[in-house]
Amino acid sequence: MFVQMRKITVTEGNSDKIVERFSKKGIIEEQEGFIDMTVMVKKVRRGDEEVVISTRWESEEKWKQWEKSDAHIAGHKAKMGQPKPEYILHSEGGVYEVKSVKKAVEHTL
Repeated sequence: MFVQMRKITVTEGNSDKIVERFSKKGIIEEQEGFIDMTVMVKKVRRGDEEVVISTRWESEEKWKQWEKSDAHIAGHKAKMGQPKPEYILHSEGGVYEVKSVKKAVEHTL
């Protein structure tokens, strides 16, 4: 399994805009090897907010196919030249190869 993570820091009160953007139905769900996407918001009382997006793939090769696909590239080209929203302060990402997974033990009565 292969995971792509992205952390986006936004100004206070704007995490919902990122959550909405990444929660909408898109073409990624139709891609071969795509497992799922999780969108998480770090709990903070006040101040800047963090949104973490985790996208799981069957393999690095399937993720690379998506990254190089015409559909993915076209989506980025459509946004080229547009300024990023003012509420986005920082964005960083990384890719990870899953080495171990633990699952819950099934409990019986």
